[in-house]
This record gives sequence, structure tokens and C-alpha cells, in this order.
Amino acid sequence: MGRQSFWPARRRRSAPVSTCWWTVDLSVGKPAHACYRSLNMYQRFSGKTVVITGACRGIGAGIAERFAQEGANLVLASNDLERVTFTSGQLAGEYSVQSIAVGLDVTDEADIQHLYRTAHERFGSIDVSVQNAGIITIDHCERMPRADFDKVLQVNTTGVWLGCREAARYMVKQGSGRLINTSSGQGRQGFIYTPHYAASKMGVIGITQSLALELARHNITVNAFCPGIIESEMWDYNDRVWGEILGTEEKRYAKGELMAEWVRNIPMRRAGKPSDVAGLVAFLASDDAAYLTGQAINIDGGLIMS
Repeated sequence: MGRQSFWPARRRRSAPVSTCWWTVDLSVGKPAHACYRSLNMYQRFSGKTVVITGACRGIGAGIAERFAQEGANLVLASNDLERVTFTSGQLAGEYSVQSIAVGLDVTDEADIQHLYRTAHERFGSIDVSVQNAGIITIDHCERMPRADFDKVLQVNTTGVWLGCREAARYMVKQGSGRLINTSSGQGRQGFIYTPHYAASKMGVIGITQSLALELARHNITVNAFCPGIIESEMWDYNDRVWGEILGTEEKRYAKGELMAEWVRNIPMRRAGKPSDVAGLVAFLASDDAAYLTGQAINIDGGLIMS
């Protein structure tokens, strides 16, 4: 297919039930970046279609870049269409891959259906689906609004299930696939002032294990990863808000100070990078992980060992 670039992106509503059905196709044919050529040893995902939600920043963008490096067709989704369109265009141009940017709300069933239908119509298969979209709020239990609690579970848990369900419908028909879900260290161990976030991420692990049992006979693996402290906008927010709540009259946390304090508890003595997580996700999506399913893997520099 020739080059198609709707730039700058214009929001296009497809139906009144959804406010987020916007798609941008960015396919280029120029040679890959020279640095990429020298560093990349293989193209494990050439011809494979990878759908990633929450793909415009942080861990999601890091995962998208790794799959682009390995030749995948990308379908990048986010509720921030402008930003995910930019990410999509960047990766398409640098790594000479085909990439589609789709705006969506992961809690909207119609949006989710549109995402996977678009991916399948464009590329003919859905080989890997990464459910990465997530949010967090931080507050005292007695002050936390019910709406905040509900929203975090809707995005982080219901959104993961909706994505898995829709992707599985295509994967079952084609007889193979990889479902990969973003949990958290809090999926293993709750933390102060975030009971809703901990519950949502523990729920992701439960969904992962249940679906792994159900879908194994269709040659579909289902796994989760549990990141700890990863350099990202979410952790900038965590550092600021937790610092405000945990601070006292005697101890006020400057920007970055609380995160640095927590990093000192990590055996590897550093925060993770999105590329660290992306390497694990690429492994889970590869043929090397064909016999691995139902697992939730910590990636936190050794902070939680279980």
C-alpha cells in the first residue's frame, strides 16, 4: 500500500456511541536508520501484527519501539490521538515499518472492537496484543472519591479484559497468538494510599492466569509483567504526589528526592527504563516463549522477589 499520512491528524467520529474512533495510517518506504541496522541482529516480528494500548508514552512507547526495531506491523492506540500519532510516525520513519495510530477509550467496548477490526482489516492478522493502558491516583482512604476508585479499576482491569477478549476472538480463529498484560509490583504487594491501583493490578494477574488456562488449547499464550519503578511520566507523578502526602513538617521532599530514596532499596540501585520492560515483552511475544503461559513476571531490579 502506498504512503498514507493524515497529518496533522483530524479527529473523526464514526458513531455516536464512541467519541474516539480516529485512525491514522503512517507507512513509509525509506531505508531504516543506519544505527538501527548496525544494532539489530534479527527481525523476529517481520510480517507480524502487534497491537499496543497506552502506546503514546513511557512503557507503551518503549514497547512499540522495540517491536518496530524487530520489523512488526504496528497498531498503536491511546486516548491521546495527537501524541500517539506522533509516536507512530516517528517509529514508521525511523525503522521503515507500517504503523497505524488509533484513538480509543479502553473502557468502551465499541472502541475496542473498532481497534481490532481496524488492525485485522489493515494487516490480516493479530499476532500480539499488549494491554498496557493504565492510570493511577493517590490519596488517603478516607478522602478518596468513589469515582476515582471505580475509574482506576475500569481502565486498569476492565480495559485489560476487554482488550484480551476482543484480541482472542481473532486469535482463536487463526489458531495462535500472544496476549501480554501490564500488571505492576502492586499486583504482587499493595502500597500505601493506592488500594484501588493495587486491586486493579492484582486483578490483571487473575485475568491473565484464567485466560491462560482457557486459551492454551488454541496455541495462545497469556502472560503479564509486573514493572517496578520505571522512568516515565507516571513515576514523575508518583514522586510528586506521594512526596506531598508522605512529607511532614520536618521532612519535605524535593522533586525526585522520594524516588531516589526508593531507588536505593532496589538491589540493582537504579530505576528501570522503558527499554528494560520492552525486552521482556518482546521475549514473551516471541517463539522462544512458546511454552510459557499464565505467568506474571516481575521486572523491578530485584525489588520484589516472588
